[in-house]
Amino acid sequence: MKKNALTVTIIANMTSNYGETLGNISSVQKVFRGGKEYATRSRESLKNAICVQSGFYDDLQTKVDSEKERKVTQKLVNEEINASNCRALEGGYMFTKSKGATYIRNSSFYLTDAVATEPFINDARFHNNLYLATNYAKANNLNVQNNAKDCGLNPYQYEYDKSSKIYSLTIDLEKIGKDENFGAEADNAEKCERVIALIDAVENLSLVVKGNLDNAEPIFVVGGLSPRKTHIFENAVSVSGKRLIIEPIKEKLAQGYSCALMRNGELSNEDEIVRELNPVRMTEFFENLRGQVKEYFSE
Repeated sequence: MKKNALTVTIIANMTSNYGETLGNISSVQKVFRGGKEYATRSRESLKNAICVQSGFYDDLQTKVDSEKERKVTQKLVNEEINASNCRALEGGYMFTKSKGATYIRNSSFYLTDAVATEPFINDARFHNNLYLATNYAKANNLNVQNNAKDCGLNPYQYEYDKSSKIYSLTIDLEKIGKDENFGAEADNAEKCERVIALIDAVENLSLVVKGNLDNAEPIFVVGGLSPRKTHIFENAVSVSGKRLIIEPIKEKLAQGYSCALMRNGELSNEDEIVRELNPVRMTEFFENLRGQVKEYFSE
């Protein structure tokens, strides 16, 4: 079978994104598994971060249309602007014309939620805007303690989580750069550049949450080009405590994939990983992956 997909599963140390806010309290997104609560970064949040960092959204154009009593914001799509010549549309779109047709194109790459490897323990952080309120009070002859409301003093708190999380990315190499709605297709050089831009973003992923910069680069990654358009290693990569479970990964590596490890002490069985899985350096893994992509699109 021809290898027409690229799939990787990654362990990275990253923050969670936020879900519901109750009053002045922000809570991280979570999932329940086996009776325990795990912090997550949603696939939508990850996808947005990767699209921004890869440069895919540099040419994003949006359109706001009125629909009955509400306004709808959409990615702009037409015969001149489509997935073949606009990278911002590579992640999929649904565009509805006013009193017209609806164009739908699914994404050519897919992500899973990034789920923490250990149960969530609530770590609340408390903040306020005291400096701004004090500055306003001085300028308006007010007292922060006596006139807190008038000064706009606003204490708030939020849950905080930064932990090892596992997520997967799969790219359909046959769909990259194609837009069947308009019978348009990018050339192989452009397709190759798009896939490499996604790889680069994952290798050096940075996230911004609550105004803080978060290094979310991989500490362990496994995958490669695949004949199956699915997250091959999604069910194989798991961590118990701080220990990476070896056997399921080892079985799938025999099918022609490779892995890489950053030895930073995050995983407690690094010596076992090196001995059993023979990981390469992180930079070497991604460089090999880029080489495979270039070879695929040069055929």
